[in-house]
Amino acid sequence: MQHTVDFLVIGTGSAGLIFALKVAEKGNVIIVSKTTLEDTATSYAQGGIATVMYAPDNYEKHIRDTMIAGAGINDEEVVRLTITESTERVKELINWGTRFDKEGSGKYALAREGGHSEFRILHHKDNTGYEIQRALSEKVKNHPNIQIWEQHFAIDLITQHHLGEEVTRHRNDTTCFGAYVLNKNTNDIDTVLAKKTMLATGGLGNIYQTTTNPPFATGDGVAMAYRAKATVNNMEFIQFHPTSLYNPGEKPSFLITEALRGSGAILKTKKGAEFMQKYDDRGSLAPRDIVARAIDNELKLSGDDFVYLDARHIDKKEILNHFPTIYAKCLSIGIDITKEMIPVVPAAHYACGGVQVDHNGLTTISNLYASGEVACTGLHGANRLASNSLPEAAVFSHRAAMHALKTIEQASFITSVPDWNAEGTVMNEEMILITQSKKELQSIMSSYVGIVRSNLRLKRALDRLSIIYRETEALYDKSVLSEEICELRNMINVAHLVIRFAMQRKESVGLHFNVDYSNRKK
Repeated sequence: MQHTVDFLVIGTGSAGLIFALKVAEKGNVIIVSKTTLEDTATSYAQGGIATVMYAPDNYEKHIRDTMIAGAGINDEEVVRLTITESTERVKELINWGTRFDKEGSGKYALAREGGHSEFRILHHKDNTGYEIQRALSEKVKNHPNIQIWEQHFAIDLITQHHLGEEVTRHRNDTTCFGAYVLNKNTNDIDTVLAKKTMLATGGLGNIYQTTTNPPFATGDGVAMAYRAKATVNNMEFIQFHPTSLYNPGEKPSFLITEALRGSGAILKTKKGAEFMQKYDDRGSLAPRDIVARAIDNELKLSGDDFVYLDARHIDKKEILNHFPTIYAKCLSIGIDITKEMIPVVPAAHYACGGVQVDHNGLTTISNLYASGEVACTGLHGANRLASNSLPEAAVFSHRAAMHALKTIEQASFITSVPDWNAEGTVMNEEMILITQSKKELQSIMSSYVGIVRSNLRLKRALDRLSIIYRETEALYDKSVLSEEICELRNMINVAHLVIRFAMQRKESVGLHFNVDYSNRKK
């Protein structure tokens, strides 16, 4: 079935919902959710949203901290515009109903995290993302111009190569006309034609065995955009959060927010010795890439499975007030963090690269925007500064919405798009082939393309992945489409990009550490 809409939004985290709310004032919107409206990566964000609120903090300090964390690979113009515009965007979230914690005086209670020189993190206890998602979801549900399609999976973007020969011949640029969308409840594939499309599909952490990302973070947006010939960039820079809860078998890994270290928690070996000062003068508050590599090195030296995060000296009232979710989670597995240390390990957490966009969130494909973790704006460079992702999404979704509204009259519907062709395919009953290939892919990436890499490991990863790619493409071509086969195909696509970009980077910098190359001076 074909549907026409002014704006198609793929993804329902903060990036997608902010864009949807702003463009819905001038047109009708369909929002596609792979699961449910509230089940997003935004909802999992614990720490907070970084922005300059009060003196002695200022924009220049935040800009400098961001550039240092990103090893100077950041686009300084993008860093400057994102940080200077973030305060206004955060105030907008507050006006839309987001409740951030306040002090008794009425001022916002600001936290400090690794790599930040000032206290500038607004938060709602230790579930800030959930609070932002709640406020945005309520507004979206009540907007008359917005349709919410839950349990729908975007398969591919619609561009020229789906059109008839006569239409294609007259188009030299690549243009997005919408997407093919699988209804998971009926297994029908709908053709959604849109004047403007926003990719806000989140991250790709599930290409690794251990990740803090929710199960649906499988790199779908990057894969779709890449297949449609969009430019992608900086895919080698995968951030591993240094402190996920060591609880074997649990997926996703439970995140122990960096704000706990900001409140004074200290990393220690299993023997109880502090170790971060050996690696960086900032100790446990060093940027994430440094902390993750330090933990990785300590585990290799000791042979242990985890290190400890010691929060026992932090006042219990502060723990209960500021970190109730972490306290309750640890207590549920028998750890009272006011009396016992927390076992932690690094886990794949955030992709700093993605679909390349300009200052308006526009990709290299006409009428296709990207925002949030799926996008590469240039803000993060070689390493994302803690709590910079939520303000980035707010700023670029706003900019994309303003650009889309300004140019909507120049876009038009294409009616000659054929529906999805499933002729000759059969229902795939060999689910074991998909699940086993997924496990192999995750094993390859975790073993060879993790926190520490080498040329040999990357070559081995590429060779192993090529086999899985060929097998999966053959299966995809003959199968009736399911979410599982599409996700696997997307994961292989983005894993291949991560490896290729890592092989092209002939230096160690930020999140990309290759033992065959010297480390760049920061």
